[in-house]
Amino acid sequence: MIQSMTGYGKTELQLPTKKVTIEIKSLNSKNLDLNVRTPSYYKEKELEVRKKIAKVLVRGKVDFSIYVESIGQNLSSEINASALKSYMSQLKEVSDASDTELLKMAIGLPETMQTSREKLDENEWISINNAIEETLKKISKYRSDEGVVLKEDFIKRLAIIEDRLKNVVAIDPDRIMHVRERLRKSVAELEARVDENRFEQELMFYLEKLDITEEKVRLQNHLTYFLQELNSETSNGKKLGFITQEIGREINTIGSKANFAAMQKLVVQMKDELEKIKEQNLNVL
Repeated sequence: MIQSMTGYGKTELQLPTKKVTIEIKSLNSKNLDLNVRTPSYYKEKELEVRKKIAKVLVRGKVDFSIYVESIGQNLSSEINASALKSYMSQLKEVSDASDTELLKMAIGLPETMQTSREKLDENEWISINNAIEETLKKISKYRSDEGVVLKEDFIKRLAIIEDRLKNVVAIDPDRIMHVRERLRKSVAELEARVDENRFEQELMFYLEKLDITEEKVRLQNHLTYFLQELNSETSNGKKLGFITQEIGREINTIGSKANFAAMQKLVVQMKDELEKIKEQNLNVL
């Protein structure tokens, strides 16, 4: 089953002192282009997170973010008691203010507060890691749902190309007859005596160059192959891209050999549908 590279997943995790939000967004890209944004105290886990994401998402321009909102007691700042006592002692020597007033003055002086860097809590990380895996499941489902939409669009456009191919097959005898009559008319206008046997031989040789039997068969095979890949267990946008190139090659060859306005019109319609398939295929994983 094909998957889209476009996806979104979000999980909110409630911890004792903080609210953690994990968000993953992805768009199409030729390879995996992964951008990870986390608080500094989770940086040591970044390589582990990158490997986890790469294993699941494989391709795409992926933005991964962990947002943290503190909701409990902030333990990152502490009072520097020794500095505070030293300031109050010095202030007493130059002021008759009460201890309360001295405390108010001292608390605003430099280094009375110590800020410690928050450290990674391994037990906390277990919960966050589970939330990351849950978010990856959500974005994978989003991609699969988008893949269903893409598949339906591909099937519709392939059916149109196949229908135009049937029309090409149906009018091919008329095309040959048209080319034959046009050449005879051109020779007749020359008012020259022509060896009928030699003319027929040259005509057959010319018509063989315009024969599109092989192209019709190969084009049908490529269309069938594309449909088979849409139903395969794995999503392979690059492989589908190669098949569309082969489809385009056969359509172009039919167009170059057509020499018949009605067939050229059908070729243009097939090319138009194929371009839409190519554009959509850029989003396939």
